[in-house]
Amino acid sequence: MRGLTAPALLAALLVASPVAAFTTRDMLGREVALAAPPRRIVSLVPSVTEVIYALGAEARLVGVTDYCDFPPAARRKPSVGGMINPSLETLVALRPDLVVATDEGNREDTSIQLRRLGIPTYLVHARRVAEMLDMIARIGELTGRRAAVAPLVGSIERRIAAVRRAVAPFPRPRVLYVLWPEPLIVPGRASMLTELIALAGGESITAPDGHAYPRLSLEAAVARAPEVIILADHATSGGSTAGRPSPEQWRRLTSVPAIRAGRLHSVDLSVLHRYGPRAADGLETLARIIHPEAFR
Repeated sequence: MRGLTAPALLAALLVASPVAAFTTRDMLGREVALAAPPRRIVSLVPSVTEVIYALGAEARLVGVTDYCDFPPAARRKPSVGGMINPSLETLVALRPDLVVATDEGNREDTSIQLRRLGIPTYLVHARRVAEMLDMIARIGELTGRRAAVAPLVGSIERRIAAVRRAVAPFPRPRVLYVLWPEPLIVPGRASMLTELIALAGGESITAPDGHAYPRLSLEAAVARAPEVIILADHATSGGSTAGRPSPEQWRRLTSVPAIRAGRLHSVDLSVLHRYGPRAADGLETLARIIHPEAFR
């Protein structure tokens, strides 16, 4: 390159240099290497889809699942099918730079097949509020929306703090949360639901179980004498009755303190089971159910 001027030499070097790589680690500590920051993202996680919209990065979202139904605009994005069995053919046709999946809800086989196809996969994992907030920050980094992270996280943290202040003066009733009716599936110590119940001023009667979502017999649930019972409603736009709560089954259990006091409730599953911006909505819903006296 003898004889080239300094500006010309710099230009030649820039042309000859490869594009800088974008390397990060996902929430399981796996290295994810890309040629550049992702501009075409497929989300296999409804929570992640909500975060992307909340951060204003939806232009980078080129594909979602059938369960990514919030905000309503997400339904207009191309769908790759379900979370468990997404269509790899449809996914590949969307030409994603990155697929965001979760270790809970998506099959490991899906991630393996995507790697074989040369499509980088970023795994998220959130079983605590702190991990959820970390996930929001990570999605902000992935989508180039770092500036939008602090306002969103700050809003969630303020709402959590407001709930904690509101319920602090009151006793903590024993709460039974029913995630699935048959068999009876409940949140254990490793579930974020258990933390949300505690933040809402309750004491989950299934918190001692070390699993995230253990099974519990109806007899065992009754024996723990819950003072509040909350049934998750799995209502779907397709009208399926699978997972819908059955209040009549519980109302017959007149020996249970919650039933005697008329404290049997149902809640929208999508608000309480997605570790995204609406987790604050879910927390406020729980708090109003557990401590209505704090919000009169």
